[in-house]
Amino acid sequence: MKAEILDGKAIAADVKRELRSEADSAAARGVRPRLAVIMAGDDPASLTYAQAKKKQAENIGVEFELFHFAAAAPEREVLALIQRLNADARTHGIMAELPLPPQIGARAVAAAIDPDKDADGVHPVNRGRLMSGEDGLYPATPRSCVTLLKRSGVPLAGRHAVIIGRGDTVGKPLIFLLLRENATVTVCHSQTPELSRLTRQADILVAAAGRASLVTREMVRPGAAVVDAGLSQTEKGMRGDVDFAGVGETAGWISPTPGGVGALTTALLLANVLQAAKKTLL
Repeated sequence: MKAEILDGKAIAADVKRELRSEADSAAARGVRPRLAVIMAGDDPASLTYAQAKKKQAENIGVEFELFHFAAAAPEREVLALIQRLNADARTHGIMAELPLPPQIGARAVAAAIDPDKDADGVHPVNRGRLMSGEDGLYPATPRSCVTLLKRSGVPLAGRHAVIIGRGDTVGKPLIFLLLRENATVTVCHSQTPELSRLTRQADILVAAAGRASLVTREMVRPGAAVVDAGLSQTEKGMRGDVDFAGVGETAGWISPTPGGVGALTTALLLANVLQAAKKTLL
């Protein structure tokens, strides 16, 4: 292994210390940051993610409340709760754990959340703010990719960043986050011919396709920074998009899975809650 590790766990620890200080400062001024998480059904992974958020939130001084609906709950009940939370001055962040049952539309839920309480950064208004360069609440996973790079000392301005994946969760918002850092951005996807020709041009390569071990050593330019933002279930368990051992022999920097992007994502979601709470102090 020659590459330097983009250590999401260490960076997350630094971010959480900073957030703890911000939460304490807000509390001293009479505002206790609060996150409301909505879940419907009994998906085990969703429950695990919600419990992990609760633990991290409480560790940095953010109040947490889970609203758990039955799998058969109608969409109108979820939307009615969101409207109550939108109007509740004590609640600063709202998000829904995915997947939702089929009768509850994820887009309808996202659009119902007040953009200024949109902890997940999925509301169309926040997407527009990101595209136009305005301040807003941005999705935590693509923010994690950029934060990993910046806090590890990887230069972004003027560098060629190649993203594999054009999904709404990571790929699309990451385009604009990298452009804000003055990177030159190329986006690849399932219809891109000669993928390796483009990935070998990258100073920064972000894999967010959800295809296990898609990126191999031969696809990476020596010295490049490689961020693994993909995750998929295989017979051997959860795997990232990058062949970590092989690519690590060529890359200059590489993020592990686990311990990379995912380790930082919840901390940055909570940073959105703090950002929203601080607006009430202005």
